[in-house]
Amino acid sequence: MKHILLVEDDFDYASILKQYLEFSGFKVSWKKNGKEALGSLPGTKPDICILDVMMPQMDGFTLAEKIVDQFPDTPFVFLTAKSLKEDKIKGLKLGADDYIVKPFEVEELILRVGNILKRSQKNEEKNVLEQTFEIGAYFFDYRNYLLKHHAITHRITEKEAQLILFLFANRNKLIKREEILREIWGNEDFFSGRSMDVFISRLRKYFKEDPAISISSIRGLGFEFKINN
Repeated sequence: MKHILLVEDDFDYASILKQYLEFSGFKVSWKKNGKEALGSLPGTKPDICILDVMMPQMDGFTLAEKIVDQFPDTPFVFLTAKSLKEDKIKGLKLGADDYIVKPFEVEELILRVGNILKRSQKNEEKNVLEQTFEIGAYFFDYRNYLLKHHAITHRITEKEAQLILFLFANRNKLIKREEILREIWGNEDFFSGRSMDVFISRLRKYFKEDPAISISSIRGLGFEFKINN
C-alpha cells in the first residue's frame, strides 16, 4: 500500500480527496498546512506528496523547496486553483512531477499519481541494480549475488537477490503475498506460495546478524521487511 501525504487546507475538498484515494488502495496522511506537513515528514515517510499551492503559514512552493532539500527522492504533485503559466513553470522548476489545476476529475489525479509511483519505483530499482548498497549493517551486491556482513559473505541465488531487492524497495510497509508472488514467481499458485515461504525463511537467516532488520509475517496478508534506524 503506497503512502500519500496530502497537504490541503480546504477541509471539505481534502476529505473528498482522502476518501477517494483510500478507496483506490492508498494510505493517506492529511495535513492542513505546509508547516504541519513539514514537521510530520520524518515520521510519515510518504511515497509521494500532493501539495496545494495556496495555504496558510507555509505555501506549497515553499514546502516543496524544503522537501527537495530534506527528502530529494520523494516525488510531489502540485494542486492549484490558478492556471497561470508562471506558476506552472515555477512548480516544474522546483522539481514537481506534475501540476494539476482545479477543478479536476479525481480519477485523473489517481492515474497520474499511480504513473508517477511506477516510474519512481522503476528508477529506484534501476539505480540499486548498478551499485552495491547498504541494507542495515549489510552490503548488498545485486549484480554479483553477494550479501555481506563484516566477515560473513553469503553467496545467494538469483531469485534470492530478486526477492531481497523487491523487499528492500518496499521496506517498512505491508507487502501482500500476491504482490511478491506476481513480481518474483510470476504466478500465485499453491506451490509458488510454498516456495516463497521457504525463501523468506532463508532470508531471515541471512539477515539474523543485524537485530535492526526483521521480516515479519502478517497472518493472511503478507510480510513487512523492517529496517529500524
